[in-house]
Amino acid sequence: MGIRENVKRIKERIEKACERAKRNPDEVFILAASKTRAPEEIRKAFEAGIKLFGENRVQEAREKIPLLSDIPIEWHMIGHLQKNKVKYAVNLFKVIESVDSKELADELEKRLSKIGKKLEVFIEVKLSPEETKHGCSPNEVEELARYVLELKHLDLKGLMTVPPYFEDVELVRPYFRRLRKIRDRLEDSLGMKIPHLSMGMSHDFEVAVEEGATIVRIGTAIFGPRNY
Repeated sequence: MGIRENVKRIKERIEKACERAKRNPDEVFILAASKTRAPEEIRKAFEAGIKLFGENRVQEAREKIPLLSDIPIEWHMIGHLQKNKVKYAVNLFKVIESVDSKELADELEKRLSKIGKKLEVFIEVKLSPEETKHGCSPNEVEELARYVLELKHLDLKGLMTVPPYFEDVELVRPYFRRLRKIRDRLEDSLGMKIPHLSMGMSHDFEVAVEEGATIVRIGTAIFGPRNY
């Protein structure tokens, strides 16, 4: 199947997951994870109705995003952001989904204040012990959220997580549920809405939607297997 057919099928699966969870499908956005994907593939996904695209590496984004500047894509940084790449990231992305420390928040604030720009950010939460995963620990989320809220050029809009991979998607469900509960407690504590939960990928996005995801980050199910 082509990209257009894949997107149609994903939307249908999201609608069914929303039906099961008694949610409105309009609350769930598909973000196409476009790491390693060619600009032509990204254009096809955009033409199929995808408006959000996520890149994992700043260097790749710097090469790719200018080639697609003629279409109104909303670019998200969904990979680990190194402080020395922030100076580029602030000009490339509308949303940074991977804020995981005060130091990174400070660097973003410094660079954004210089160019007079405000950026939406999500806090990345690490819910598994795997060394390959990034994010702040669950018990640091509130402290980091309060810190981000003090910064003039950062606009806190959500939480993000990358759970461990399990073949059985039901084993991933507790991670999604935990992030939602962390978000709900944070809203109560801060007295404000945090609208987005970015969680779920190609093999487990339906479970993520059932547990409250508002953004699902999908690569392979849209574009097919990655060609490295």
